[in-house]
Amino acid sequence: MKRKILTSPFAPLVAVVCNLFIAYVVYFIARVAYLLENYSIFSQGLDAGGLMTAFKGGVMFDSSAIMYTCVLYIVLMLLPLHLKERLGYHKVCKWIFVIVNTIALVMNLMDAVYFQYTSRRTTSTVFSEFSHEGNLAGIFGTEMLRHWYLVLLALVLVWLMWKLYVMPRLESRKCRSWRYYVAMLVSLVAMIPAVIGGMRGGLAHAVRPITVSNANQYVDRPVDAALVLNTPFSILRTLGKNVYHDPHYFTDEAKLESIYTPVHQPSDSASFTPKNVVVIIVESYGKEYTGFFNHDLDGGSYKGYTPFVDSLLSQSLTFKYSFANGRKSIDAMPSILSGIPMMIEPFFLTPASMNDLSGLASYLDVKGYTTAFFHGAQNGSMGFQAFARATGYEHYLGRTEFNADKHFNGDRDYDGMWAIWDEPFLQFMVNKINDYKEPFMATVFTASSHHPFAVPEQLEQQFPDEGGQPIHKCVRYTDMALRRFFESASRQPWYHNTLFVLVADHTNQTTHEVYKTDLGLYSIPIAFFTPDGSVAAAVRDDVVMQQASIMPTILGILHYDEPYLAFGCDVMNMPAGDTWAFSYNNGIYQYLKGSYMLQHDGERVKALYDFKSDPMLRHNLKGKTAIERDLELRLKALVQQYMNRMNGNKLTVK
Repeated sequence: MKRKILTSPFAPLVAVVCNLFIAYVVYFIARVAYLLENYSIFSQGLDAGGLMTAFKGGVMFDSSAIMYTCVLYIVLMLLPLHLKERLGYHKVCKWIFVIVNTIALVMNLMDAVYFQYTSRRTTSTVFSEFSHEGNLAGIFGTEMLRHWYLVLLALVLVWLMWKLYVMPRLESRKCRSWRYYVAMLVSLVAMIPAVIGGMRGGLAHAVRPITVSNANQYVDRPVDAALVLNTPFSILRTLGKNVYHDPHYFTDEAKLESIYTPVHQPSDSASFTPKNVVVIIVESYGKEYTGFFNHDLDGGSYKGYTPFVDSLLSQSLTFKYSFANGRKSIDAMPSILSGIPMMIEPFFLTPASMNDLSGLASYLDVKGYTTAFFHGAQNGSMGFQAFARATGYEHYLGRTEFNADKHFNGDRDYDGMWAIWDEPFLQFMVNKINDYKEPFMATVFTASSHHPFAVPEQLEQQFPDEGGQPIHKCVRYTDMALRRFFESASRQPWYHNTLFVLVADHTNQTTHEVYKTDLGLYSIPIAFFTPDGSVAAAVRDDVVMQQASIMPTILGILHYDEPYLAFGCDVMNMPAGDTWAFSYNNGIYQYLKGSYMLQHDGERVKALYDFKSDPMLRHNLKGKTAIERDLELRLKALVQQYMNRMNGNKLTVK
């Protein structure tokens, strides 16, 4: 029977169907691997029924990816040309099929590892994100060794694709009659709707081509949408896309402005008070790592990994509810320094990054500040240098400048992967600041609490693995580096006239369940410290704080007396109940105000939680409270203002 099928005029069609089924199985196994690799995250929101729904929804996204990537193979196999029935031709088709699906498989398995750092499927912006990095080969090599079982799985699946591939028997070439050409034409025509329907996610007239955000209809938590998606789909669907579209929630511009505007006006009594500003952005420094914010964890026995930062926080203005606007380092830069949160895609990987920009450096530059940005990686890494320049920084100091400074050890202090180790680079920063005329504004982005989670070789005994997450020893090392930085800074004449801001760029590896929720994944420390006590130490639990509110708050502390633009709040000079925070989580807008978090997919409310009384986000209050309508209105105004200003080049106050 099999011989008859594979030697009939419809043999190529049968072979295509069989081989596409193999591709579906490969995608399914890759999704299982994705689940198991990140089980601690997905298990928080998906029970057995939820997993089945997610996997069922995943078939639609797999269909789209498979049809996009295999369309060339399908056409080559079903061309109504008898001349193609040759062994060499079908071997080429086999190679095309196996290579294309091997690439898709590798994408999915690599993303299973990368997910722990981003909590989302990788999109096409990854090519821009790492375009300036020269250390990718080392990173890939390290991860292949660390995740050898995924490499083994990939090799086994590729071998099985090759062995199980179905090739029509070449006896079909003997069928030279009109039946062959009719059969091929019918097969090709029959596949057209299947291919188009697979690509679009359906054939109904009302069905729009599915996008990344459609995955949320199969899950309750945005982070779980990553399990529904696959990486080839996420990349293909975002290639060359303008991510910013006017949602047209409001047609009345005056009404939109009355609900929300990102333009901040100074108070009539504002009188600018110059003070040095040092912003310390700490790589991968989730709030979970601190003992200061986690006295109740582990039955009250939790100490954390940041003894120095804990002592600093006790002398600072901090916030019980403080959040990152994104999950990547490139999300943090615009949020913290320009008040531009990540919405849909990292801002400076989109065409909108070519807009006229402003930021903390440019606002303080007009007040006579010297401004400098420090980052110990190779100059140009992650696009930080370009962004710093675009937003008005006068000086950029990276690995090149560190190596040129004879007071330090140059590349002997290079970590071999990303950047100069934090401890020497922060000392380098202090030395350089001493050369600047006051007032100055300096920003540093640390690097050592980063994958592949190593510490300087000579300090490995001082900071050993502790049996927890690999990042913990790096957090301890960076904590030591910060302690020495403040020790050196405290001996400088500019120290007591300086506002220090400490903030993480994003969270990283987590252990406790409360930090694995849709909100916990964004929970970071934010602190304002002044040695002279001009900003009173306190833990504010009445304010919702976010990265995008840091610049407005700094300008508020300095009594900045000019209008400026920021998608955030000056939490020092507005009612606590009006403060808010925002994040974009796998196609879902998350908006926090008061004690509530609204989740919205752009068209309708998905969920509403009282995150203060329900930190695990177990009780969906959608439709049960009057505050929902107000939160939705404010979120829509925020989104429309953001989109309009991105598209209209309106990110500065003229």
